[in-house]
Amino acid sequence: MSELTEGLVVSHLGQGIAVEVSGAIILCQTRRKLETVAVGDKVMVIKTSPDQGRIEQIMPRRSLLQRPSRNKKTRPVAANIDKIYVVFATEPHCDFLLIDQYLAICENRNIDAVLVLNKVDLTNINNLEEELQQYQDLGYKLHKVSAIENIGIAGLKAALNGHISIFAGQSGVGKSSLTNALIPDKLLKTNTVSEITKHGRHTTTAATLYHLPEGGDLIDSPGVAIFGLADMTEQQLAWGYREFQPLLEQCKFSNCRHLKDKDCAVRVAAEAGKIPMKRYQRYLKLTEKM
Repeated sequence: MSELTEGLVVSHLGQGIAVEVSGAIILCQTRRKLETVAVGDKVMVIKTSPDQGRIEQIMPRRSLLQRPSRNKKTRPVAANIDKIYVVFATEPHCDFLLIDQYLAICENRNIDAVLVLNKVDLTNINNLEEELQQYQDLGYKLHKVSAIENIGIAGLKAALNGHISIFAGQSGVGKSSLTNALIPDKLLKTNTVSEITKHGRHTTTAATLYHLPEGGDLIDSPGVAIFGLADMTEQQLAWGYREFQPLLEQCKFSNCRHLKDKDCAVRVAAEAGKIPMKRYQRYLKLTEKM
């Protein structure tokens, strides 16, 4: 029997999974009863031929990002992520509700969240400054960049070094142009994966892990605009708002919904201006969405 070797899942390719083993990519199938494998997973594989193998085991994950799937189920998007870079811009309209949703998921998934304001060359961002400052006051790092004009890209590269990261954000904010600025030979690498695994064209919806030239790994996942609140409770959503965390113990009721509940410390703090009222209102909107 062939021996087990550790590999890194770099892409899903239709019927197969591209796994990097000792620097080379092989096409793998999974053992029948194994749960769904995600890009970023460390796995144990058995080689069945020089360029093919079978995934026997998924190593323990330190984090998992999931998105809604059919029948109210969720499916994994990526595993072992250290940081989610939430990309947004003033064009299309800056969706702070979506940003809050991403941040709440990160707080509950033990993943660091970083904010990236793209297209700073195009727009006047003065009207966003108050909101952006609120996030920074909560300890979230903010990068102001332009993929097209190469503004702030060097700082972003330095921040990505040494971590597995993923970009998230609504479509049109420039995630692709940012990825291309960070991985100049992305198309070449993508085609190489497809050729090695004899899969023909690489599907554009597949999440793919790229090694960045300056260090670190970036998972490019076009479908990641929609990882949702599917498997979160209202209590977890409230915990996802950093400024609520020290107040949650002070609410009169342990199952406080922070709406019109009697002696709610969160609502009182928002009304008194001790925490941002706009964020509190967005929290209420998200609870409605759930």
